[in-house]
Amino acid sequence: MQLGTRWAAGSEPPASVPAALRPSIAQVEAAGHGGHWTLTWLEGRAIAELDSGWEVLQTARGEVVARPFQD
Repeated sequence: MQLGTRWAAGSEPPASVPAALRPSIAQVEAAGHGGHWTLTWLEGRAIAELDSGWEVLQTARGEVVARPFQD
């Protein structure tokens, strides 16, 4: 079982945030999106959600995707 965490946008992500997600998280923040990130895990893959409406995730193929939330 992997536990999630929260951190403020613009601060250093916790060590539990996978290195693969970090560049995309930085890009979302550099575009001016702020708030707090929540890291969760689904089927062993990390998902970072920014409460201002963005998510950064790693697909089953290992690709990292940054996108606005999809309803």
